[in-house]
Amino acid sequence: MADPVTATVAVGWGIKVLGWLASPIISHILKKGFSYLGFDAPKKLKQLETRLLLLERVMEAVEESPHRPRLEKLFRELKSAFCEAEDILDDIEYYRLERQIKDNEVKLDGEASSRMREVKKKLQSATPGSPLKDQESGMSKKQLKNGLEKIEMIINDACQILEHLNLPSVANSNGRQNFPANSCSAVTTGAPPLKVFGRDKERDKVIAMLHKKECDGQQKSKSGIPYSVLGIHGIAGSGKSTLAQVVYAREKKDKQENKVGHFDLVMWVHVSQKFDLDVIFRELMEGATGSPCPTFNSRNALQEKMEEKLHGKRFFLVLDDVWYNNRDARKQEELQQILSPLKVGETGSKILVTSRSRDALLALGSVEERCIPIPDLDDEAFFEMFMHYALGDATIEDNHDRVKLEMLGEDIAKKLKRSPLAARAVGAQLCLRPNVEFWRRTKDRAMLNDTMGALWWSYQHLDEQVRRCFAYCSIFPRRRHLKRKELVQFWMAEGFIKTSNDEEELDGIGQEYFDELLSASFLQLGERRLEHVCEVDYFTIHDLLRDIAEEAARGDCFRIEKDFTGEVPPDVRHLFVGSPDINMVANKISELQNLRTLIFDDHLPPDDEVFQGMFRRFRKLRVLILHYSIDSDGHTFSVPECIGQLKHLRYLRLNGYLGSTLILPSSITKLYHIQLLDVSYNKDVVFSGGKTMHHLVNLRCVSSFVDLDIPNIGRLKRLQVIPNFSVMKKQGFELRQLKDLNKLEGRLQISNLENVESKEEAVQASLADKERLTMLELCWDVYTSCSPEVEAEVLEGLCPSKYVERLSIRNYHGSTYPNWMVGKQNGGPKRLHYLWLVKCTRLEPAPELFEVFVHLRCFMLWDSNWPSLPDNIGQLTSLQQLDLWCCPNIRSLPALPRSLELFCLMSCNEEFMRSCETVEDPNWQKIQHIPDKFITHAF
Repeated sequence: MADPVTATVAVGWGIKVLGWLASPIISHILKKGFSYLGFDAPKKLKQLETRLLLLERVMEAVEESPHRPRLEKLFRELKSAFCEAEDILDDIEYYRLERQIKDNEVKLDGEASSRMREVKKKLQSATPGSPLKDQESGMSKKQLKNGLEKIEMIINDACQILEHLNLPSVANSNGRQNFPANSCSAVTTGAPPLKVFGRDKERDKVIAMLHKKECDGQQKSKSGIPYSVLGIHGIAGSGKSTLAQVVYAREKKDKQENKVGHFDLVMWVHVSQKFDLDVIFRELMEGATGSPCPTFNSRNALQEKMEEKLHGKRFFLVLDDVWYNNRDARKQEELQQILSPLKVGETGSKILVTSRSRDALLALGSVEERCIPIPDLDDEAFFEMFMHYALGDATIEDNHDRVKLEMLGEDIAKKLKRSPLAARAVGAQLCLRPNVEFWRRTKDRAMLNDTMGALWWSYQHLDEQVRRCFAYCSIFPRRRHLKRKELVQFWMAEGFIKTSNDEEELDGIGQEYFDELLSASFLQLGERRLEHVCEVDYFTIHDLLRDIAEEAARGDCFRIEKDFTGEVPPDVRHLFVGSPDINMVANKISELQNLRTLIFDDHLPPDDEVFQGMFRRFRKLRVLILHYSIDSDGHTFSVPECIGQLKHLRYLRLNGYLGSTLILPSSITKLYHIQLLDVSYNKDVVFSGGKTMHHLVNLRCVSSFVDLDIPNIGRLKRLQVIPNFSVMKKQGFELRQLKDLNKLEGRLQISNLENVESKEEAVQASLADKERLTMLELCWDVYTSCSPEVEAEVLEGLCPSKYVERLSIRNYHGSTYPNWMVGKQNGGPKRLHYLWLVKCTRLEPAPELFEVFVHLRCFMLWDSNWPSLPDNIGQLTSLQQLDLWCCPNIRSLPALPRSLELFCLMSCNEEFMRSCETVEDPNWQKIQHIPDKFITHAF
């Protein structure tokens, strides 16, 4: 009998093999390849299926096999062959796109048919010395045939080997049965509710310590330290972070509601075993400011800025998952450095630390009585927790079945050894299958006897494609903050998301994968941040579940951290680089021929020779993220022309500093598979290939802080995100280019609307059909105007969809509102939350606005000649923020909603502003109920 650890690892490996072989992606590759070669695809797949079923049967018992290392080598060879076939098919699709694009160019240019035949002939002919290429694909059939034959050969060899291993069959393996990964019912779209069981005593003790008015002897006047440290310690998976989250959420809510005794700042930072001080300081900065941290040239500059934000503020900080090693003096010193900028805070500040070790709490300044251990839950509390996740609100029509499930649940819970993490993970899978027989089989699984075995069992019951996506997450450092949309974009770029239904959007399927991981507790909500006026959720992975991901992705994913001295496995496909030593990294990875992901997380010095070498060598890249620093000659980075050779590339992010200039080569427009192009955090982007950007027919997202001139953008039918569309009076930049881009989502800014000359031209943009847009900005030039009457007609024609939540109108010279804003037509936004009117100097107050937009949460009036606010603004019961900037004619306020939380008054009439600051003045009385007031006389 194998030892439990070896058995658990073997089970995980067996699951990985089985799921991957049964993957619809592999079936898709084989079917497409066989069809292309003219084979009978169904017949061929049937032959392979017989062999794959044999693999599936024997892998069931692989956990106790002494032959596992031999099987693992076989699996690597099999996967390598499949990846090779996938690359070949990807090349076929690339050349098909190239031919299609060039044919379309010929048609659009109105060339004669003889010219079209000439172009086709050139495309179809093989280059000297190369194998004859197929007329349709432009690829060698021999190359594809060899790849697929290699797959068949490896499967045949595998079956012969496995038949001689005499492993027990499925029938003899304790009644264990297979369940298809997709057999579960519909997945809920949210994570289990954050709830703490059996921890009331510990929760109340932490809160009582936080709310102590004294600093427990750490008075700033005596020691210079304005904060006290308390902590929670216990074994992995015992619920330390969950308890801290409950306390953190309560304090954050209290701050938002402005109750007495609040902390000025409430912050959360995850530390982990291998923490980076720069990352910690950036997270502290973001927690203090509520916005993304800008890039600083040095840690000292960042620390000084952070101290400025924390100075005189009473804060509550959670330091989650702190590790401590009393034999590592350097890490001890770095741990103390985390606290150094916190000494500028106000007396009464508190730091809550979670750790597996009590020594870590003491090392950070806590004392024995403020170190709270997390004991095991008693049986009753643990069973209540387990059944909360296993049944929840599930409807069991047969009461007899519910009783049976509860009895079985009691036996399953006993196997989980009171591990809260195991309770959540196993319970989440059982909740999807409230079936007595399934629960009975689960009860008999020996795997559940230890926490890691239980987590592996839960992993096994995820959909196979979801497992692949989860394993990919192991490429990132532990407890990395992950964004939903970004993860889905990675999965799409890597080809992990597939569908046989052309009507289904891949990103929608990816969202479902994400929701399944969230529902099953493999991902958990970390925090919510405000970014670019929108709230963004960040997610994390628990360390034990992270161990599962790393085991599942073993051999595929690897990280090079700072001070790395080892060797990189030669077959790695996904690589994360956290070291800024570009020459060391280049030497370590120079021979990695199979790389599909290359993420540089730190800013690298621009080295044209090194980057050219990498781009030429790593031809299989799907994802490339490069952060570069400025060179000695200035602030410019030129991307090598050879980047255009990365035919498989789908995700490209090239980020510098806000003061840098990025020069893109025209060869980027040859990346026909590209889905995302991110050139954010560059002051300027110089791009000579803009005229052929429409060749990127798979482009979905363009991210940039500066305008990118993309002519004929209307041809990019898959486009979902663009930073700005600038209307020009030249071909390819007309407003009608937006007509068919109905997949646009999120935010869209349309600028230079003074170049639109009629309502008919505006209507051609079809904004009402763009139902995925949530934020729309309509901008005219502040100095140039065709005429106020024409602008009014244009605004009338720019009616957005009813789903728009945020609307900004800037530099509008008209004097009338469009009918869709004042309720005179059936159309326009129905639940607008934010309305900004900026430099619309000819508009008069319109009470109808607040009759149509009754759900407003924020209203901004900037540089306006309004003499007053409409009286009915008091009826906006959802209004939370009111901004009046540069409104010289407003002298008094009407009754304002009680719901207001923030009132901003800037550079308005001096007498009016003073009245708002004068106690007992009528204007002061109308704003005294508002918690936060910002009044400044200088702009």
